[in-house]
Amino acid sequence: MKFESTLGPLWLDANQTALTRVSYTPIEENPLADQALLKAAQKQILEFLAGQRKTFELPYVFEVGTVFQQEVWQALTEIPYGETCSYLAIAEKIKRPKAVRAIGQANHNNPLPLIIPCHRVIGKNGQLVGYSGSSEAGLTIKARLLELENPTRQTISLF
Repeated sequence: MKFESTLGPLWLDANQTALTRVSYTPIEENPLADQALLKAAQKQILEFLAGQRKTFELPYVFEVGTVFQQEVWQALTEIPYGETCSYLAIAEKIKRPKAVRAIGQANHNNPLPLIIPCHRVIGKNGQLVGYSGSSEAGLTIKARLLELENPTRQTISLF
């Protein structure tokens, strides 16, 4: 399912019981995707982007990713709305303090951005690094999401 948002077009996919993908680029939709679930996900994402929702109440499943990546993604769900943490903090949380770069790669491969809040992970010096492939557009989206969640937060350098 494709829909327009304040971040630009978004694509969603699901299986018969859970959301499986959120993407900023086109993806193919599973022909068996639960359409009611996709509509619910669209509604909740739009509410989130409008500042009317802080958490998502959607079933989701990781159909991709290594055990390590899934462990990282699960840790991301524990970062509270409006707060950030460093890649090092996530590495320490999962008891792999030397895996900082691998944490970045796991974030890059997150199949459910927004739902699994990888945008809340920043560099230890407070800089925005790595979102949606580290492109300038990705970093702009990350900054917008962080500002949405915490408008009183100090401006963070993009570079």
